[in-house]
Amino acid sequence: MPAKISGVIAGSIAEELGLEEGDELISIDSEAPEDMIDYNYFCKSEQFLLTIKKRNGEFEEIELEKDYDEDLGIIFESAVFDKVKPCLNNCIFCFVAQQPKGLRDTLYIKDDDYRLSYLQGTYITTTNLTEKDKERISKLHLGPFYISVHTTNPELRVKMLRNPNASKIMDNLKWFVSQGIPFHAQIVLCPGYNDGAELDRTLSELSSLGDSLLSVAIVPVGVTQFRQTELKTVDKQVALETLNIAGKYPKVCCSDEFFLLADKKIPPAEYYGSFSQLEDGVGSLRTLIDDFDKLKLPDALTKPLTICFACSVAALSAFEYISDKLNIINNLHTFVKPVESTYWGDKITVAGLITSEDLINTVKDVVADYIVVPSIMLKPYTDLFLDGKSMKYVISQTSKSFFITKDNYSVREVLELIYRHV
Repeated sequence: MPAKISGVIAGSIAEELGLEEGDELISIDSEAPEDMIDYNYFCKSEQFLLTIKKRNGEFEEIELEKDYDEDLGIIFESAVFDKVKPCLNNCIFCFVAQQPKGLRDTLYIKDDDYRLSYLQGTYITTTNLTEKDKERISKLHLGPFYISVHTTNPELRVKMLRNPNASKIMDNLKWFVSQGIPFHAQIVLCPGYNDGAELDRTLSELSSLGDSLLSVAIVPVGVTQFRQTELKTVDKQVALETLNIAGKYPKVCCSDEFFLLADKKIPPAEYYGSFSQLEDGVGSLRTLIDDFDKLKLPDALTKPLTICFACSVAALSAFEYISDKLNIINNLHTFVKPVESTYWGDKITVAGLITSEDLINTVKDVVADYIVVPSIMLKPYTDLFLDGKSMKYVISQTSKSFFITKDNYSVREVLELIYRHV
């Protein structure tokens, strides 16, 4: 894929140069970047030559002078410009493999690209990591990486990932350690496979890797109604057992779902350290609650205002807490409507997998001035849901007023909305 430009930052060098959506970056000083790693490296200069292919097909060469660390302000369609390294595994728990047809095309892409792990925090298994990849990682001293470990038992990992290269996980992790490359580890817990004694073994072996291991996140396997093979979900007993085992090891955190399934309180911020795997649902509810508790609330509004929080089932308890606190404000009434996943099935409880129809079914009879929706329900930088339908479609089907937070489920943005009525 080319280094295609999808936009430019207002007031940036790129805007001054007249670069626009649809243009392509061909080279920097005759070097064609393969990804954002190359691009960032080549741009660390005060003077260079840009070769641009304009969207009308014409080529343009631009001699550029700038400060050494000054960003050009180009937004690319993808972080890799050549080709995404595909996932060669066939994991028993793969979420992509259990998706039905008809969703956004990008949802069917299975990547296992170390560059995306470094640049965007996606997870890699290291099963397709080549010697050339390792040479580049070592030379540029890239990191940290996010690595899907699941288990350190070689035979079990081959069984779970259904790839003979999966057995080399500890060898690959020890290579990262030898190079001083930091990494985060992830374990998707599948009851009957890598839980219990196997989890204990995995955490014990990971803990031996020293300072290069930054954190370990344990998340429950996601099972939808479209899965054709039998796979158990995490229940209360497994959740309790997992929390007990994880509690024996430093740097190990369980995702919020384990505490909810175990009927345990969400732990304090200290449990999560630096919240390094927040995107994996590890500490997101604690962050939400703590961010809210830091806000200064008004005493009253000048006129009545009703707000509905359309949240995931997993976040229900946190938003009930927030709603109760907000309802102390005179003239403000808030309430929570959890969006149940009729599309995926009731085992899927996270906001990122909500479809437009799920949201419509939940809020169509709601009476409120605003319905607050988190941006995580939508494809980044768009208004599209997983099923390819837009927020405009939802509005047309419900005739409701929606307030979409820009920063996932930012309670600060909601408070700004409330302050407009003070």
